Amino acid sequence: MYILGIESSCDDTSAAIICDGVVLSNVIANQEVHAKYGGVVPELASRAHQQNIVPVVDQALSRAGIEKEDLSAIAFTKGPGLMGSLLVGTSFAKSLALGLNIPIIGVNHMQAHILAHYIKDPESKQPPFPFVCLTISGGHTQIVKIDNHFKMEILGETIDDAVGEAFDKSAKILGLPYPGGPLIDKYAKLGNPKAFRFSKPKVGDLDFSFSGLKTGILYFIQKKVKENPEFIEENLYDVCASIQHTIVEILMDKLKNTVQITNIKHIAIAGGVSANSEIRKRLVLAEKHWGWTTYIPKFEYTTDNAAMIAITGYLKFLQNEYSPMSTSAKARLKVTE
Repeated sequence: MYILGIESSCDDTSAAIICDGVVLSNVIANQEVHAKYGGVVPELASRAHQQNIVPVVDQALSRAGIEKEDLSAIAFTKGPGLMGSLLVGTSFAKSLALGLNIPIIGVNHMQAHILAHYIKDPESKQPPFPFVCLTISGGHTQIVKIDNHFKMEILGETIDDAVGEAFDKSAKILGLPYPGGPLIDKYAKLGNPKAFRFSKPKVGDLDFSFSGLKTGILYFIQKKVKENPEFIEENLYDVCASIQHTIVEILMDKLKNTVQITNIKHIAIAGGVSANSEIRKRLVLAEKHWGWTTYIPKFEYTTDNAAMIAITGYLKFLQNEYSPMSTSAKARLKVTE
């Protein structure tokens, strides 16, 4: 059983082949055109997807060692994401499926991030039900309770900005290039996380807020640069370490609250920010200190990728959950939909 997964929700064009839950290929084409604009430009993203999707799918099939005629179904991201980008993947999936006379399976991008944990890999363990997943990315920050593959409940979420945006905007304040989140992680390893203090927002036990933190960081940097124009250059590593420490502390505080409220100690992370080295380290320590069992995805399955779309499509395929050709892309889609 071969499932082709197609991911085109934002600025990465990706295609993957999964055979009975095992990844045979996972090809990703990044779009570097957005770096000079300091963020993703939707129109440029959709144009790049149009250029990349055919060669990316062709490469995925080639690396998997199969022909397109061997495919059992095509899974694609139907949302959430940038509408123009989603339309490229949706249209391509429908066209190829019609030509091959095989079913299509629309996939919720946020569910796919969580279900990436069910990719069969000897180096990874799969969480048992129920478990809690902290889904952290550039567009989402949520705590989700998962009762089965497709029964999910949002326990808490951000009331304003996502954690990935907090990392990227903080990096922009420091004059770092886009995307800045990975650079903060890199420089934080060389700095003192206790060098500077940033206040943590006061919101509900399981909810998040990052807009105030971003503003606090902006005012702090502006004040310090006014006092010393060389402040950022002289303290970059310590500032990055302090910012990262504060953000990770917020995430860990919410997870501790979740465990107390739900009494579920199987904790997973998913989404692009789950690649952050500090949150990974803190989760490993949580196993020792608090008796949690944690599930951390491989790096290649954290950022947007088609393997997570393919595994979700595979799980839906097993339940005969196909999508009609009338299925349309949706820019906004909750993880429970």
